[in-house]
Amino acid sequence: MWYPASITTPAAAEPVTLEEAKAHLRVDGSDEDALIEGVIAAARAHVEAYCAVPFATQTIEAKCDGFADFSRLPVAPVQSVGAITYLDTAGAPQTLSTDVYELRADGLEASIVLKYGQTWPAVQPGSRITMAAVVGYAVVPEDVKQALLLLIGHWYEHREAVNIGNIVTAVPMAVDALLCNHRRGA
Repeated sequence: MWYPASITTPAAAEPVTLEEAKAHLRVDGSDEDALIEGVIAAARAHVEAYCAVPFATQTIEAKCDGFADFSRLPVAPVQSVGAITYLDTAGAPQTLSTDVYELRADGLEASIVLKYGQTWPAVQPGSRITMAAVVGYAVVPEDVKQALLLLIGHWYEHREAVNIGNIVTAVPMAVDALLCNHRRGA
């Protein structure tokens, strides 16, 4: 079983730049840059939670109960695995050699498998195995960027939680439709 992953190195850049968002919003000048940057970050956080997928590159640490759990990693896409650590049967910390395993990063499904002729080491009962990995997209898909821009535009224009006196409808083929192929485990 995998336990919730924690972010050890947050995203250094957003999938939508301030310039892209301002062009989409048709905003000139820099008076509202801080507000727009906050909306960009909020939109990314919302889309990542909705899809259960990290879109911005970040480093995570995830823990599991056994090597069998590596058949499906808890987060994808995975760009690289930094280290896999565990406690051996004597209770000493060990780092698994990259000669033992390989990453299979197939889009929204990722796994770590044994290389030919290798076996998983024995671990101390009750201990957890820790994986550090770089996750997220190196290049965010265009439909995800478009969904982010739609959210950014909506949240920028509608800064209140309530809409009074207007008929509100969702735009067909909007955010949900753009993100449907990027949801993991849905």
